[in-house]
Amino acid sequence: MAAVQDGQLNLEVEKDIKTEITNDGSGNINANSSSPGSTSSGGKSKSPAGSGEDQQTLLAVLQFLKRNKLTESVDILRREAGLSADDSPVSESAGAGSGGVPNVSADGGDANSLLSRVSMATPVAPPATAAPKVVAASGGEDQPDVNVVLSAYSQQGDPVLYPLYYNGLKKFIESVLDCHRAELSQVFYPLFVHMYLELVYNNHENEAKQFFEKFSGDQECYYEEDLRILSSMSKKEHMKGNETMLDFRTSKFVLRISRDSYQLLKRHLQERQNNQIWNIIQEHLYIDIFDGMPRSKSQIDAMSGSLAGEGKRDANKAKVFYGLLKEPEIEVPLDDEDEEAENEEGKPKKKKPKKDSMGSKSKKQDPNAPQQTRIPLPELKDSDKLDKIMNMKEATKKIRLGPENLPSICFYSFLNAYQGLTAVDFTDDSSLIAGGFADSTVRVWSVTPKKLRRVKSAADLSNIDKESDDVLERIMDEKTASESKILYGHSGPVYGISFSPDRNYLLSSSEDGTVRLWSLQTFTCLVGYKGHNYPVWDTQFSPYGYYFISGGHDRVARLWATDHYQPLRMFAGHLADITCTRFHPNSNYVATGSADRTIRLWDVLTGNCVRILTGHKGPIHSLAFSPNGKFMASGATDGRVLLWDVGHGLMVGELKGHADTIYALKFSRDGEILASGSMDNTVKLWDTLKAFDDVELDDFTAATGHIHLPENSQELLLGTYMTKSTPVIHLHFTRRNLLLAAGAYNP
Repeated sequence: MAAVQDGQLNLEVEKDIKTEITNDGSGNINANSSSPGSTSSGGKSKSPAGSGEDQQTLLAVLQFLKRNKLTESVDILRREAGLSADDSPVSESAGAGSGGVPNVSADGGDANSLLSRVSMATPVAPPATAAPKVVAASGGEDQPDVNVVLSAYSQQGDPVLYPLYYNGLKKFIESVLDCHRAELSQVFYPLFVHMYLELVYNNHENEAKQFFEKFSGDQECYYEEDLRILSSMSKKEHMKGNETMLDFRTSKFVLRISRDSYQLLKRHLQERQNNQIWNIIQEHLYIDIFDGMPRSKSQIDAMSGSLAGEGKRDANKAKVFYGLLKEPEIEVPLDDEDEEAENEEGKPKKKKPKKDSMGSKSKKQDPNAPQQTRIPLPELKDSDKLDKIMNMKEATKKIRLGPENLPSICFYSFLNAYQGLTAVDFTDDSSLIAGGFADSTVRVWSVTPKKLRRVKSAADLSNIDKESDDVLERIMDEKTASESKILYGHSGPVYGISFSPDRNYLLSSSEDGTVRLWSLQTFTCLVGYKGHNYPVWDTQFSPYGYYFISGGHDRVARLWATDHYQPLRMFAGHLADITCTRFHPNSNYVATGSADRTIRLWDVLTGNCVRILTGHKGPIHSLAFSPNGKFMASGATDGRVLLWDVGHGLMVGELKGHADTIYALKFSRDGEILASGSMDNTVKLWDTLKAFDDVELDDFTAATGHIHLPENSQELLLGTYMTKSTPVIHLHFTRRNLLLAAGAYNP
């Protein structure tokens, strides 16, 4: 693997302060890290500050460290840079914290110790937890940093020559062999953006406008939205508060190019002495060079489209333990009713072997699974064991799905919601359904004849005989029985909800920046988790309970435990809002989908990003893991469902058919069928067994990303089911493989 790095290295405040949040997959913040200043400045500023720009950057970093009272780091940095203590720092505000990205101060405890203390006594957070304190920099302080970031655009050439440079490169790329043309064409978009921004920054307004009009039509259609935002920046002042521009400037655009194509480009630019373009490539692009045949246009298009180019191949090399954890050994007793029913049918021993095989299947250790103790998981309570037994019994009656045997679909339409329904979830046993609404309420319904009841008051509970067999029934207050309950507490629309696996709790995330934990015994709010400063778009419980994940507008996903006020892990690296979050079935990994058009997979134990998946052409709104943990599906505003191999970090399928954003994805209980629900009012069923069987991954494919996707995904489409006028926002397979769908009727 080679990278273009032989030009002058720019030292940037953004990179130092954010600990490379935007640069690559490993830029995470662990809640147990020490003070950010001491790690980020120490290793990166060994070269003395030479140019005026470097001097300014260095002083900005010093000012930031000083503000955070990190005097030791200040001394070390001064010593290494050869600055005396009398050197005047930059203006008071120049080193303020990066806008919106939380800094983790070192005055708390150790998050690893938090992660290891799994106490299942109560999920309510105790009043005093030794959790790390999370401090967020105020939004107004990021302007000075923006100036430092933008200052790189000040070294520029004659504005009249910009169109000539760009046109010269365009003619050269159009003249090379077809096999190289597709790869080298990737350079057009990032070059176009940076050249335009240089012209705008240096107040060449008319030249910038002409440059945009002349060459914006040459860019790929999937960058249309980015170009629309770019066109609105016609003055230097517009650039300062623009997030998209800052993202583009602070994260190197990644291009994956074969060695032969790269040598052609380099030779051309050096022969023409085209320093302007070469400098942009050196400074703003990361060229990930691989040995072998160049990729075709279709292969490049499949992986392109994200805000910062493709994921680096290095980012997807870490080993991922995608296998399932060994199930606890639980004996499944046969009910009397079952035995009688079997005797009546005259088939007394038909179902027994099935149950045994079901049990034995879960007892085998998966070679790709993580160790049972890799992350601490809550112990099974008696009620959990009973639920597992019920689950196994249901599984024996499960319908085996396939192309010849499609599931029945039961659709729950929310009437009179007036477009106010924003989130839906079902419990695993399909007994409860919850909806989050734009009026800031959460509503829970029972979808079985059993009504929802509250626990009796403390005074009434003291009169109950705790030793009686039906004590769990007696503690419920019959007077409160109703088909639905309304939960009040949020002060903004509720965008994400998730039931706990044991059906005792419900999570909800809202525009008000909080995640709330509700008791389904008392139907009251137990805890409000405050860590996000902006809307929280999604939240989800771990498959084992106790842990949950949240993600939102601040671009940082947070891992929480129900009994801690502060997050245990903070996953930073996305360049735009985190729009959806999902736990891997083994709970050791978390997937996040973002408006930056990438999916990242994070390791819960280390906090590192272990996969960066690119290919979507719009913000990602739905994620689903296959039941065996090996594959993942994602859906976005581009109307495509992409299938991923988690182990290799490769796209292995593309399902086209939807005409609008895909908000819901769900694999059947055995993983044979994938259901997708969209804003185009349809549910589609796909044959994933065939999709995954057709994929052949060898070492070369895995190393270069040369994937050959089937031309026609219609062969995998098993059925399309229209609603009258109801966008589909959630899907759920019951334990017997009946498909439940939900959405709000839109008259």
